[in-house]
Amino acid sequence: MNLKSDFVPPMINGVSASKVYLPTLQSHVGSIFDYLCQEFPHISQNEWIQRFNDQLIYNQQGHILTIHSPYTPNSHVFYYRFLAHETHVPFEHQILFENNDFIAVDKPHFLTMSPTGQYVQETLLVRLKKQTNNEFLTPIHRLDRETAGIVLFSKNPETRGLYQQLFAERQVQKTYHAIAPFNSHIPFPQHIELRMEKGEPFYIMQTCDGEPNSSTDISILEHNQYWAKYELKPLTGKQHQLRVHLNSLGLAIKNDSFYPSIQHKKEDDFTSPLQLLAKTIEFQDPVNQQIYHLFSKQELTL
Repeated sequence: MNLKSDFVPPMINGVSASKVYLPTLQSHVGSIFDYLCQEFPHISQNEWIQRFNDQLIYNQQGHILTIHSPYTPNSHVFYYRFLAHETHVPFEHQILFENNDFIAVDKPHFLTMSPTGQYVQETLLVRLKKQTNNEFLTPIHRLDRETAGIVLFSKNPETRGLYQQLFAERQVQKTYHAIAPFNSHIPFPQHIELRMEKGEPFYIMQTCDGEPNSSTDISILEHNQYWAKYELKPLTGKQHQLRVHLNSLGLAIKNDSFYPSIQHKKEDDFTSPLQLLAKTIEFQDPVNQQIYHLFSKQELTL
């Protein structure tokens, strides 16, 4: 039985519903609750029970489900993700520019882009959805939680792919600023090319032998006896690329907790932001053909 419906779950407090397909199973599953617990073992039974009790799980006709609702193959259910406790990030974003198709946002340090792990409400995407009441907002590209600066969000599903294609085809010029040690023995400008792969633990990157798959142009904007402000222009978009490339010169970015070595910090420690800023972004708009050159209002200082 394939139950069709035009039900569109509403956005609740900036959070859009997640959609799960219920397939035909070889083994018997009595309830939707049993299936969700089985399919998502990393989510506790108590958390699923709470979501059902809070009436945050719907079938595709828009009816609220309970923990006793029977499993219905070849249908969909929708659920909302909320966390009982989140660490508040005490910094605000700023919308720099918007048109009918995208928003350019100045992201603060420490704010995660999208719901993941221990963050849902305390993410830039959910904050923006609540602010704009636009449930179709989607990041066109991403910045690390630790990195501040300019980032683009799609407003319109119909044109989203055009902007994503710009990034995929490297038609976007991005400039970053970073504070790192000054070494008078290292000449600049530098063109860095390295092969980067997933490291150990999984959330860091490492350099290895082989054909380079990452490249960055690096120059010095200003310096004193100990520190320099570097301008970095990535020509590729590997995870942690700028952090790894500067570190490869022995110039780890100030307050970097991953490179050259991992330093675990408490989630509520906001005292030492990574000194890396996505300063500018430039591209030709694929919809109106206008050239945009957008700047973060934030500054890094020596």
